[in-house]
Amino acid sequence: MAILRKIKNKIKAIKDRATKVKRGRSAVKRVTETKSRKKELLPESRFKNEILGAREVAVGTTKFSTPEIIKSSPRPMPQDLPGGYNENKIVLLVRDPWWMYTYWETTGELFEKLRHEYGDVVYHAKKVLRVYDVSHIKFNGRNAHSYYDIEIHPAATNWYINAQAAGRSWCVDLGLILADGRFITLLRSNVVLTPLDGPSLVTGEEEWMIPEEMFARLYGMGFGLGQSSPIGKAWQERVKRELFSGILASPGMASMASPTGAKKQLAKERKFWLIVNTELIVYGATEPDAKVKVQGKAIKLRPDGTFTLRFALPDGKQVIPVEANSADDIDYRVITPIVTRETK
Repeated sequence: MAILRKIKNKIKAIKDRATKVKRGRSAVKRVTETKSRKKELLPESRFKNEILGAREVAVGTTKFSTPEIIKSSPRPMPQDLPGGYNENKIVLLVRDPWWMYTYWETTGELFEKLRHEYGDVVYHAKKVLRVYDVSHIKFNGRNAHSYYDIEIHPAATNWYINAQAAGRSWCVDLGLILADGRFITLLRSNVVLTPLDGPSLVTGEEEWMIPEEMFARLYGMGFGLGQSSPIGKAWQERVKRELFSGILASPGMASMASPTGAKKQLAKERKFWLIVNTELIVYGATEPDAKVKVQGKAIKLRPDGTFTLRFALPDGKQVIPVEANSADDIDYRVITPIVTRETK
């Protein structure tokens, strides 16, 4: 019995120790969990403080920062112009009195048509621009005053043309010159007029004339004959008398005797007057190197082959033959205007 009691006491002691150990482990575990919870809580609050500090720094730095440029997608650019419009067309433009510009487009169908008509020789022909002088005429393809050819590159689609004279009308053919010398017109341009390279040489038409009084006033202004002119009064009066007596005549009236003196006399006597006078203007054009005579006298042509003459036109019949010889004296032309004046 004593042995059994000892064994029970030992078992009980072992159980008590195991319970104590178990309780100790639970306490240690609770302490460990509490510490871990504290560790978990401390970084979170610290992290919050760190976030707030970072935000303050970020706000402070953005006060002086440049906002980032938002890159947008590139705008769609317009498409390039097409190289051609599949048309047979040539256009002639004026650049200045001495230069013109032309551009053109031809289609394969046009050359195919020519090949059927003339054969394969069209592919070996010279490509040229034929420039026509069509001044003062209605051009029909055969009546140009003159023309000249410019050989161009077969692949060219535009060209600058040096006009041989200013103040003339021009038309251009794009064509081919075959081996036998035949010219084939592919396209014909519009007609353009190049401007003059200086003042007009025609000053005698009625619309350009000015009254003598106005000319005298303008002449006086140009030579200091105004009211405040420092020139002596006697000299001013002398010039005025010469102006109104026909000694100094207006350029627009150069071929006419000034009627101003007679007009003044009539105005004093009758206070009513009428004077009529006429003049004749003869103008024309030919080749610039031609030799021209008017009424048997040689005249000088302008660089473009034009000329203008002014004649007094008294009562009666005026015969004015105009003769022109080519530079090589092969061609000869004569035109004779006949003008009759009768005053009633």
